[in-house]
Amino acid sequence: MRQRLLRIFEILLENFGERHWWPGDTALEIIVGAVLTQNTSWKNVEKAIANLKSAGLLDIKSLHDAEEEILARHIRSSGYYNLKTIRLKNIIKVIHDEYMSSIELLKEKELSELRMQLLGVKGIGEETADSILLYALEKPIFVIDAYTKRFLTNHGLYDGSYRYPDVQAFFMNNLPSDTYLFNEYHALIVALCQQYCVKTPKCKECPLRKDKQY
Repeated sequence: MRQRLLRIFEILLENFGERHWWPGDTALEIIVGAVLTQNTSWKNVEKAIANLKSAGLLDIKSLHDAEEEILARHIRSSGYYNLKTIRLKNIIKVIHDEYMSSIELLKEKELSELRMQLLGVKGIGEETADSILLYALEKPIFVIDAYTKRFLTNHGLYDGSYRYPDVQAFFMNNLPSDTYLFNEYHALIVALCQQYCVKTPKCKECPLRKDKQY
């Protein structure tokens, strides 16, 4: 399975190229994006982040000090903006209070401890926590989402439980523990599913189906 997964990675990389995911100029921007992207499209998140930048709110202190109604107004495009304001405030408070507003200090913490702390923040689930860990804090952890599960099902790679930790363990037990690999692999799966593993699958055109070694 390890060889098969690595071959799939090679094929996808050859076909789609590096995805440069997650979009964001800074680690903080990625953290904010990971919270705001829950239940909405990335296009809506981009508008919200642009609003925060324009208002001079995209730094730890400003996000921490801003009143909730002001913050909610600026992230309105992301949907569920009142709820997301609270969730964003919760994680910013942890960085502000426990890490002296330093994301670099956050990065120094060991992966398992940091993951437990993020999951302890109200409103931060496994996918959001792992997105922050992988993309913002550069920790080697595989992010699982609906695309990942669709990819596994459509290509007959997995027959276990589809609980988040079980699917995550499947990837992490069968791949080298490498931040770049986990980052790029997940992004490539998203690209594959958006173009080929759609509602009416385009199996005949799929780059994986065309490769004899796969």
